[in-house]
Amino acid sequence: MNTIRPYLNCIRHTLNATCCLRNFPSQQIERHNVPEVEFGHNKELMLPPILIARTENEYCLIEASINSLRFSVKVKQGDLLEEILTKKFMRFITQRAEHFWIIRRVAIEGYDISLLITNFHTEDLLQEKIVDFIVTFLEEVDKEINIMKLSVNTRGRAVATEFLGSLS
Repeated sequence: MNTIRPYLNCIRHTLNATCCLRNFPSQQIERHNVPEVEFGHNKELMLPPILIARTENEYCLIEASINSLRFSVKVKQGDLLEEILTKKFMRFITQRAEHFWIIRRVAIEGYDISLLITNFHTEDLLQEKIVDFIVTFLEEVDKEINIMKLSVNTRGRAVATEFLGSLS
């Protein structure tokens, strides 16, 4: 868990710096407030995207605008088993996106999961709590995938031992 700490600290500081969102009505559609990071109507309202990488297989993208922030994550997938576990776990979470206010149902291309934070979220919730949730979420995802991988390997070893024992 210590190797992930600097990565998570960098994400925490970057999110705290970019999560200064405010209400800003759309300049294209009258009386509508749309997340600029999703629609990208006005490039002058967008900050440059920030890519934070732990390894070449594990990274996140932070895209911020004046009224919204999109946080996309690629979870580490060192082997085929981790790829399968990550895909199934993220599918499980995104199917329950309505229970998590900020999780998008469909991730950005090339990422496993995306979160969308709007100015309405920062008005209703504390910014520090949103950032804490994201960092804790990343810690828990990493931990859960490691636990599931150990469980699968342990069960596979037990099955192989039992099968080879029955052949003797």
